[in-house]
Order: sequence, then structure tokens, then C-alpha cells
Amino acid sequence: MLLKSERFALLPAVALLALLASGCDDGVSRVGSHPLHVFVIVLENKGFDETFGPSSKAPFLSRELTSRGQLLRQYHGIGHFSLDNYVAMVSGQGPNAITQSDCQIYLDFVGLPALDLNGQAVGQGCVYPPIVKTIADQLESGGLTWKGYMQDMGNAIPRERPTCRHPDLNAQDDTQSAHAGDQYAARHNPFVYFHSIIDDQERCDAHVVPLERLPEDLRHDFSTPSYVFITPNLCEDGHDAPCVDGKPGGLVSSDGFLQQWVPLILDSDAFQENGLLAILFDEAESTGAGADASACCSQPIGPNTPLAGITGLGGGRTGAVLISPFIEAGSVNDTPYNHYSFLRTVEDLFGLPHLGYAGAAGLEAFGKDVYGVAVR
Repeated sequence: MLLKSERFALLPAVALLALLASGCDDGVSRVGSHPLHVFVIVLENKGFDETFGPSSKAPFLSRELTSRGQLLRQYHGIGHFSLDNYVAMVSGQGPNAITQSDCQIYLDFVGLPALDLNGQAVGQGCVYPPIVKTIADQLESGGLTWKGYMQDMGNAIPRERPTCRHPDLNAQDDTQSAHAGDQYAARHNPFVYFHSIIDDQERCDAHVVPLERLPEDLRHDFSTPSYVFITPNLCEDGHDAPCVDGKPGGLVSSDGFLQQWVPLILDSDAFQENGLLAILFDEAESTGAGADASACCSQPIGPNTPLAGITGLGGGRTGAVLISPFIEAGSVNDTPYNHYSFLRTVEDLFGLPHLGYAGAAGLEAFGKDVYGVAVR
């Protein structure tokens, strides 16, 4: 008997082609009248060769999960360090000096009162004004649902908020380093860097929640948000190695996190019916022997920093893994994509307009190369 999580891999080619033919010209397909459920897991600071090479310390990701979905071999981050990549994933905003430095002080953005012709806020800071919208704002405007699930945000430390946790405006961010019992990092939670979200406390509390709430939400299709964004803590996202709790960290701990949480997603009704799981890395290594600040996809330059990658044009080649009932299991893809491409893809799936650099001329969203028959 097949496990529930394995059934989607046997989608017949004829059925897949029929689904593609019934979708849009770019290869996007839908089940009934409802767009896909999109699940995103973001890991930290690893280049492609370290993660997917023959000596990978993440065999579940690099072997098991790639065998169930598609490996994007030319997926890139858009900058260094972390925060500018997370901001780009949900808003299409390019880096500035403050987001490139991971917003050590939780600074209000100061700049021009309107967006430029590319939808960019021109200025400096990391807490964007209400005029800057996110995929979360778009989804709600379209009658769809979303949640950000953050590991360790709802831990037992009494002084910290269990939901929508962020520093006080213009104050030091005390989540930059992990602490025993608290390895949450605000800079890996993109939703708390937008006034369009944090200014409505009740709304933010309802949507930016601890990871421990995900299993209950996955129990039913109707309780699973249309868009699920998952951030592990500083140990299990691979950022720290070793970790303050004694775990190894790096890819070893990331792989353990995926082994725990990915099966819950793949076995959920929402995923089985019409889901897409994307496992991304924010950026490649920014220092050391594996440092990579390369870019792809004619990534725009500026307006708030001359080099998005500090020493180069982008965030380096990381690779990504996509799993869906509509993606051929075990396939690989060498089409260049980046975080702006991914945002554009999500917007297209849900029929939403493009934010910021996700709307750049010539930028490709996932198409038939992803949802159709890919090169082996």
C-alpha cells in the first residue's frame, strides 16, 4: 500500500498534461476554481554545492526530497545578508544598507513619500511604511488566507510576545543572537518589517504565530492557509553551528527539521489536493571559501544600494526544491530563478498583481519547465 505522501508522485503523465493544457499559457494549472496552497520553508546561508553536492550533510533534502520533486539548480538569493532576502520574498523590495546589515536597530524606513516606477521605496530603513505592501496584504485583499509560522516565537519566556514578536521601533533587536530556550530571530520573519502588517496588532497576532500551531491548521483543507511561510529557529534553519542548546546546527539540524515537518505538510489534505511546497535558502555563504555574491535573472541594481550582494550583484546560487502533485518527481531544472521570481510565481498562482521587482520586465515566473516534463 502506498503511503499517502507518496501518491502524488504517481500522477500519470497524461493527467499532468491535461492539467497543464487546462491552465494558463505559462503552464500554471489549478484544481477547480481554487488556486494552489503554497508552503514555503526558508533555510539559511548555504551554497548549492554544500547542500546538494555528493558530500551533503542533508541527505533527506538533497536525495529524498529531490527524488519526490524538482531540484532548481540555478536558484539564487538576491543579496546579503539575511533580511534583504526575506523582504524580497514577500514584497519585491530591493536591499538597502539597513536591511543588508540585518537591521541591528529596528529602524523605521525614512525616504521619499511615494514608490518609484519600479515599485521601490527609495530611502533607508527596515520597517517599511504602509504604502509598501506584501504578498500577505495582497492575499487578504483577494479574499485568501495566509500565516507565518515561526519556530521559538511562542516559547515559554514570559517577557516575550507569543505572536507577532518584534523589537520596539527604533530600538536594539535582541533576537540577533540565539539564547538558551529562545532561538527566534526577528530578521527571519519578514512580516514584522512592514507597517501594513504590524500596525494592526490583532491582525498580526492572528497571522504571525508560533510554529507549534501548524499541525492543527493542517488537519483540514479549510483550516490550512492559502499561503504558509515557515521559519525554523536559528539552529534548525542551519544558521548556527553548533547551537546554544548543544545541537550540531548547520545542514545536519536543518535536515532533522525537514524530516519532522515536511511529512506533515505532504500528508495534509491541502497539499495532496493542490499544493506546492518550496524549500528555499535565503542566501549562499557571504564569507569564507564558499562565498558567493552572484546574481541571475537580470536582477535590477539599486535604488538604495550599489551592490545587493555587498561584494557582488546578488545573494549567490543556493538551489531550491519544489514538490507538488503537478511537478514530475525526480526532475531537475536549470532555468535561472531568484526570490523575485518566486514572489512573481506565487502572485501568478493566486491571480495577484506583481509587487516591486517581482514585476520587473522579462522576469520569469515558474512555467511549464517546472510544472511540465523537465530535463533529467
